[in-house]
Amino acid sequence: MYSLNILRSMVHPTAIVHPDAIIGEDSEIGPYCVIGEHVRIGPRAMLSAHVVISGHTTIGEDARIYPFASIGTASQDKKYEGEIAYTAIGNRVTIREYVSIHSATGAGETTSIGDDCLLLGYVHIAHNCRIGNGVTMSNLCQLAGHVVVEDHANLGGMAGAHQFVRIGAYSMVGGGSKLRRDVPPYFLVEGEPARPFGLNKVGLKRAEFSSKTLAEMKECYKLLYNSGHNVTQAVAAMREIVTTDECRYLITFLEEKSERGIVK
Repeated sequence: MYSLNILRSMVHPTAIVHPDAIIGEDSEIGPYCVIGEHVRIGPRAMLSAHVVISGHTTIGEDARIYPFASIGTASQDKKYEGEIAYTAIGNRVTIREYVSIHSATGAGETTSIGDDCLLLGYVHIAHNCRIGNGVTMSNLCQLAGHVVVEDHANLGGMAGAHQFVRIGAYSMVGGGSKLRRDVPPYFLVEGEPARPFGLNKVGLKRAEFSSKTLAEMKECYKLLYNSGHNVTQAVAAMREIVTTDECRYLITFLEEKSERGIVK
């Protein structure tokens, strides 16, 4: 017997929905979708066809999920031993064809996607990744385990990130780039391996940062990459000139513990 919420949604007769799954009102579950026992989907979701959502997975309101996407499947990590772990997807997320998002490794751990993200075809997000709000990942982007992508970052097609890499807020990763190290916020990186090419000018303009903030970001970039300083020396020099919250956050990012170091 289905829950009341499922009965208030449109479920195609070929879809398989576990009776204990929770489907928000006014949602549409298309042909041949498979929804597992511990899945919770918010209101007004649209699952077009052949979507598989399994594991302990929560999806927010107004989701748009396209054919053959797979969400919440058990981690591919060799350390995974069947423990209960989670997948959490935010509100207004669009997930295109053949995207795969895996559950976390570790009891009680979560793979998470923020609000208003756009994940294009064949994107893969591995166990324990944390994706912020407003992130765009173009076709065939691949994230290994434990990668962090901060708010409003943009990853070009076929970009790939090594385990434990951090990708900073409002950064841009060029298509086909190989990320072995962290990408600082606001910067543009590209290549194999990825290296910096100045500010993410287009993204920062769209975000309407002030001219003062942009000027400080530019000076911080010069101190980090064009001054001959190491990271510690560059951060110390930044402290002497920084007055905006955005560039203070850049300093915080550079000072946080990193498994990989930053792109050079």
